[in-house]
Amino acid sequence: MTVIVLTNCPVGLRGFLTRWLLEISAGVFIGNPSARIRDLLWNEVQQYAGQGRALLAHTTNNEQGFAFRTHDHSWHPVDRDGLTLIHRPSAQGDRNADTAARKGWSNASKRRRFGKR
Repeated sequence: MTVIVLTNCPVGLRGFLTRWLLEISAGVFIGNPSARIRDLLWNEVQQYAGQGRALLAHTTNNEQGFAFRTHDHSWHPVDRDGLTLIHRPSAQGDRNADTAARKGWSNASKRRRFGKR
């Protein structure tokens, strides 16, 4: 089983993928091509995605039972002791943003406290 998810990709690429896969939702393609065809499709997706993003997930013979690849995503697959996990980079200053959000009172709290409606 192969699943390809496209985001913000050219319409022509979507039309190209419908030759081998079924589009079950906007930008979501599913099918069961051979490994050779799957790799050829993925090469075409990477070449013609333009400014868009793409994700490929397919079944394979490993502990998880599937593998995936990404194209132009900020989240990347990382191998950890034989398991593929997604590395989601943290934005710089997340800790500062959390502490800044905790300081002071919310607008709703101020209205309740001071009786303004």
